[in-house]
Amino acid sequence: MTEPLSLPVFRKISRIVDGMGLRAYVIGGYVRDYYLCRPCTDIDVVVVGSGIDVAEALARETGSNVTVFKTFGTAMLRTEGMEVEFVGARKESYSRDSRKPVVEAGTLRDDQLRRDFTINALAWSLNGDTFGELEDPFGGMEDMREHIIRTPCDPDITFSDDPLRMMRAVRFAAQLGFDIAPETFEAIERNRERIRIVSRERIITEINKIVLSPVPSIGFELMDMTGLLPLVFPEMSRLKGVEKVGLHGHKDNFTHTLKVLDNVALNSDSLWLRWAAILHDIGKPATKAYDPAAGWTFHGHEVVGARMVPDIFRRMKLPLNDRMKYVRKLVLLHLRPQILSDDVVTDSAVRRLLFEAGDDIDDLMTLCEADITSGDERKVKRYLKNFAVVRRKLREIEEKDRVRNFQPPVSGELIMETYGIPPCRIVGEIKDEIKEAILDGRIANDYGQAYAMMEELAARHGLKRRAAAWAETKANGAEQRLFRPVAIVGAVVSESQTDREAHGSEAERCVQLGVA
Repeated sequence: MTEPLSLPVFRKISRIVDGMGLRAYVIGGYVRDYYLCRPCTDIDVVVVGSGIDVAEALARETGSNVTVFKTFGTAMLRTEGMEVEFVGARKESYSRDSRKPVVEAGTLRDDQLRRDFTINALAWSLNGDTFGELEDPFGGMEDMREHIIRTPCDPDITFSDDPLRMMRAVRFAAQLGFDIAPETFEAIERNRERIRIVSRERIITEINKIVLSPVPSIGFELMDMTGLLPLVFPEMSRLKGVEKVGLHGHKDNFTHTLKVLDNVALNSDSLWLRWAAILHDIGKPATKAYDPAAGWTFHGHEVVGARMVPDIFRRMKLPLNDRMKYVRKLVLLHLRPQILSDDVVTDSAVRRLLFEAGDDIDDLMTLCEADITSGDERKVKRYLKNFAVVRRKLREIEEKDRVRNFQPPVSGELIMETYGIPPCRIVGEIKDEIKEAILDGRIANDYGQAYAMMEELAARHGLKRRAAAWAETKANGAEQRLFRPVAIVGAVVSESQTDREAHGSEAERCVQLGVA
C-alpha cells in the first residue's frame, strides 16, 4: 500500500494553506477507500476558512480551470488525473419539511459531525506540522474493521435531517458488504416515511449504485427489511409473498428476482441488463391466477411487464431513450429461449428470435440463463444444456441466414415505384409476407428471391407494372387520372382536398390502379 498522501497535489495544498494560515484536511471517501483498498479519483478537502480561496490558489499554481459554486461555498478543479473539491468547514441545521440545511461556518469537528457515517468522517491533516495525521473522533476506523455502517451522531437526527442518508446506508452496506448497526437500522425503520421529501432523481442515483454493487440483492433486501422498498419501488415490493390453495403454492417472486439479479451480476456489469433482471417478472402480480388443474399461473406476464417498463422508468426518473427500449425488449422476450429449450429447436423459431432480439440476443440469453433458479440441480443442468443447444443454433442460423437486424430486401419504396401506386395497405402486406417467408425459411434472405416473390404477390393482388399499366390506360385516355403526380416521402402521400374530391381517397386510387 502506498503512502496515503503521496500524490504531489497534497503537498501543493499543504504549502498553500500554511501560507494562508488556514487548516485543511482530506476528508470522506478518499480516506475511507484508501483503508479499504478501493480505487478513488475524487478528493474532498475541507478548509477551516474559505475553501474557494484555496481552490483558486491551487488552480493558479497548477494551471487548472476552477469551477466555483458560490451558493454552496464550494469549488472544484481537475489536476493530476484527480477531481479535487474544496469546501469550507461548516455546521448545518435542518427544518422538518426540507432537505436544504441552514449552513454556517464551523470547525473540523462540526464538519465531521454533519457527515452521514463514521467511515465517511475520517480526515487526514494537510498542514505541514501535522501532515498525514488521522482525525477520527467517532471511531470510523473501528467500524471499518468491524464492517459496520453507523452514524456519527444520533441516527434519528441524521436521517430526519437528510432522509437520503437512509438510502446511502443501504447503498454502502451493499457496495462494501457491511452490516448496518442495530441502532442505525432501527432509526431507518422509524424515519422511513421521511424519504418521501427526497427527489426521485436523488433516490434513483442511490438505487443505481445498489444495482451495480457486487451482490445487489443485499441492498434490495435491506430496503425491504427497513420498509423503504414499498416507498421507493412499490412494483418490486408487490412481488413479495407466497399464496397457497390446498397443496398448490408458487415461489416467492421477490426472492426469485433477487436470485436472477445476482446471477446476472456474476456475468455482466451492465446496469441496464441488471435492470432487465429486476423487471423481468414485474408483471406477475397483475397476471396471477389459480387454475385447479394447473395450479398458479402467470400467463402473459412478460407482455404485461413490458408494458409496465415505460411507466416505471418515467416515475423513477430513469432514461426513456434506447435504454428503456432495451429493457422493455428483454422483459418481453425473456421466455422465448426457454420455450425453445423445452421443444425441438426449429430453424424458423430461432430465426424469429434472432430477428426480434437483434444485437441484444447475447444479453437475452444471459438473462434467460440467470433465470434458472431451481433448487433441483438436475433441472438446472438440463435447462443449461438446452440453452447451450439454443446458443449453438443461434450461431448457425445467423451465419447462414443473416437475419439479425435484417430488413426485407424488397422495400416499400421499390414496390410503389414498380407498380406506380401510392402508400396503401397492400404495400405493407407484400412486405410482411416477404418478411414472414424469409423468417419461415421458405425463401432465402436474398434480393433475387424476395423480388420474385414480390412479383408473385403483386400479381395475386391484381397489380400491374407501371409501364404495362400506362400502356393499357393510355388508349382509354385515363392516364391523367391514374398517373397524376403523387409526392411520396417515406410513407406520406401529399394530396389536396381538391385532389381527393376529384380522384377519391388513397385507398380508392389503389383500386383505380388495378388493385383488386
